[in-house]
Amino acid sequence: MRKGQVDVFILLLFFSLSSASDQRWRKAMISAYNGSSSSSSSVMMNRVGSSILFPIHGNVYPTGYYNVTINIGHPPKPYFLDLDTGSDLTWLQCNAPCVHCLEAPHPLYQPTNDLVACKDPLCAALHPPGDYKCESPDQCDYEVEYADGGSSLGVLVRDTFSLNYTNGIRLSPRLALGCGYDQIPGTSNHPLDGILGLGRGKSSIVSQLQSQGLVRNVVGHCLSGIGGGFLFFGDGLYDSSHVTWTPMSQEFTKYYSPGSAEFHFGGKATGIKNLIVIFDSGSSYTYLNSQAYQAVTVLLKKELSGRSLKEAPEDQTLPLCWKGRKPFRTVRDAKKYFKTVLSLAFANSGRRKTLFELHPEAYLIISNKGNVCLGILNGTQVGLQNLNVIGDISMQDRMVIYDNEKQVIGWSPANCEHLPRFRSYM
Repeated sequence: MRKGQVDVFILLLFFSLSSASDQRWRKAMISAYNGSSSSSSSVMMNRVGSSILFPIHGNVYPTGYYNVTINIGHPPKPYFLDLDTGSDLTWLQCNAPCVHCLEAPHPLYQPTNDLVACKDPLCAALHPPGDYKCESPDQCDYEVEYADGGSSLGVLVRDTFSLNYTNGIRLSPRLALGCGYDQIPGTSNHPLDGILGLGRGKSSIVSQLQSQGLVRNVVGHCLSGIGGGFLFFGDGLYDSSHVTWTPMSQEFTKYYSPGSAEFHFGGKATGIKNLIVIFDSGSSYTYLNSQAYQAVTVLLKKELSGRSLKEAPEDQTLPLCWKGRKPFRTVRDAKKYFKTVLSLAFANSGRRKTLFELHPEAYLIISNKGNVCLGILNGTQVGLQNLNVIGDISMQDRMVIYDNEKQVIGWSPANCEHLPRFRSYM
C-alpha cells in the first residue's frame, strides 16, 4: 500500500510518509489516545505460555514489503496483510459494495452485518478527543489519507479470525477490522488485500486479543536477511534474559519509540544527539534527519576514499549507490569496503546507554544492477522533520519485541529463516 504523512480526517492517523525509493512507506499512526486494553479474563491464565505465530513473506529489496496470511470470516478465507507496527487499524479491501478497490491477490472481503457502533470504545479510540461525532450511531466510519495521495475509506465491522496457538490449540475470536470500500492508490502502491495494524492502540489486533484474555499484549517479528521470517503475538517464544531491553518513551506514546538517541559511527560518538527514534515495520528503509543523514554519508564517503568503489548516480534504486570493479552479488561481497558499525545509543533514563547497532547488512542492499546502495535515507527530505525511523533493513536477522504490558522494546540476534519452537512455561 502506501506510506504517507497523515492529515486530520474522520479517523485521524498520524505519521506516515511516501517515498518513491521506499515502496513500503505506506504508513499510518493513529493520533488518538493509546492506552492499554481492559482487564484480562480468566482465559488468560490458561494461555499465558502460548503465542500466536505467523510466517512472514517478502523482503526489503526488491519486493519492498513484508506480509502475513491471515484467515478471516466464516468460512475462513485467506488474505495477505502488510504487517505494520506503525498503525493500529487492521483493514481489508471490502465489497460493501466497493466504490474503488485496487489490485489485490484475493477476492474482495465480504463484510458481515456485525457493525461496530459509533459509541463503541474501539471506535472512540480511533478518533482524537474532542473530535468524535456520531453522525451514524449504528456504525463507525473511518477515512485514512496518505501523503503520497493514497487513501482508504470504510466502516468497522467484527468478524472471525482463525488463529492457532503454538501449542496447537485453535481459537476463533471475533475482532474488529476495517472494511475499506473506497481506496485511492498512492505512488508506492503494491498489491495486497489490506493492512495488519500492530500498533499500541486499543484497536490493534493484539490489543483486542489481550482484552479478550487470549494472549499477552506483546508483538514480535523476525525478518530474515534473505527474505521471509515470522511474526508472533504473546511472550512464549523468547527468553527475556537473552534480549536487550530499553523502555518505551513516555513522551512519544503514539509510536514504538525508545525516545531520543545519540548517533555513533565506528564506536565513536559523533556529537549528534537527541534523535527521536521510532521502530516501524511498515518502512523498508531507515530514515535519519538531515543532520544525521549528512553525517552518515560524509563519514562513509571518507571511509571509502582511495578504494576501488565509485559512486553510481545512474543507479536510481536508492539515492546513494556505488559500483565496484565487478557487480556485487551479496552484501557480504561488499563488506571488505564497508566495515563500520553504526549505532544509536539510548540513554535509558540516565542509566547506562543501550546500543542498537547497525552492521553493514543493516544499512546496505545490493541493487539489481549489482551495485551496493545505502539503505539509510534522508527523513527530513521526505517530510519526517526530526523523526528518525528504524526500518526493516535495520531490523533484519534479529528478533524485535514490543512488550506493551511492560512498556519496553527489545532486540536479540536470531535465525529468522526458521519458525521458532514453542517454549513452554509449564
